[in-house]
Amino acid sequence: MTFQPFLEAISKQIDNTIYGQHPNELYEPIRYIMSLGGKRLRPLLTALSANLFIDDWQKCLKPAIAVEVFHNFTLMHDDIMDCAPLRRGKPTVHEKWNANTAILSGDVMLVNAYELLLDVEPFQLPRVIKRFNRTAAEVCEGQQLDMNFETRSDVSQDEYIEMIRLKTSVLLGFAMELGGMIAGADEATTQLLYDAGVNMGLGFQLKDDLLDVYGDPEKFGKQVGGDIIANKKTFMLIEALLLAEGETKEKLDYWLHLEQGSYDTAAKVAAVTAIYTELGIDKIAESKSDEFFTKGFEALHNLPAAPERKKPLIEFADFLVGRES
Repeated sequence: MTFQPFLEAISKQIDNTIYGQHPNELYEPIRYIMSLGGKRLRPLLTALSANLFIDDWQKCLKPAIAVEVFHNFTLMHDDIMDCAPLRRGKPTVHEKWNANTAILSGDVMLVNAYELLLDVEPFQLPRVIKRFNRTAAEVCEGQQLDMNFETRSDVSQDEYIEMIRLKTSVLLGFAMELGGMIAGADEATTQLLYDAGVNMGLGFQLKDDLLDVYGDPEKFGKQVGGDIIANKKTFMLIEALLLAEGETKEKLDYWLHLEQGSYDTAAKVAAVTAIYTELGIDKIAESKSDEFFTKGFEALHNLPAAPERKKPLIEFADFLVGRES
């Protein structure tokens, strides 16, 4: 894989990053969540984007790690809100410690992200911070919309796509835009990078929704069926509510309206998954995911960079399309 050297450099940079020392109870959860691995796709996209235009792409490593630290900060807080037991196959921070520790450690991670961003050239800093601030606010806006959807029964597909654009995709867009900014690319080029990241992010999240239902638990690293158990308004559930009729609709409504704790979760996951399969929701979701990935690839192909420079980035994008975890 041509992107492997970039991934190795990012992993080494993460291992060597010091988030703080004392009190240990504040910083150990940060070291824990950052050690759990993951795909590191956001910092990798930053490095691969910088590499499109400069040879010394290593100059973007600390800012790239800033994006990963910010991402993990949001995960730490999201896991509390979602009462999630697992993250990357391991106990979440609030499960391993407690919610208060997870909140406070997450807050320090946001500070760490800003410190790492300070490694960009001084003349680039105002633009980078402005774009990061806007992106960070949008991620929070997306999370709030996601929580709003929990109490609504009329969420549309367009509303859902906008929510995941904010909650997930804009950070991938910023990660790629950041690499371009550090490499000195012009605004038209950084906009193309941003557009590629946003569209790949939308495809990535729709694929994540699909894997939450149909993924292999050993590969997925999170609780398969978690969205079903929580009645989460995913693309798949919204589509099922639109398409279900007659007896199928009655079955779906039955499982959606059961009180938490009054049913066997495995039975609910199996029943709703069967409804999705019957309605062809898996195929619809996969097609929608592919639609956004295609838009992302179009933006990548329009970038003013040599084909050999694009190769690692396009290879990584291909990896995201075919992922199983």
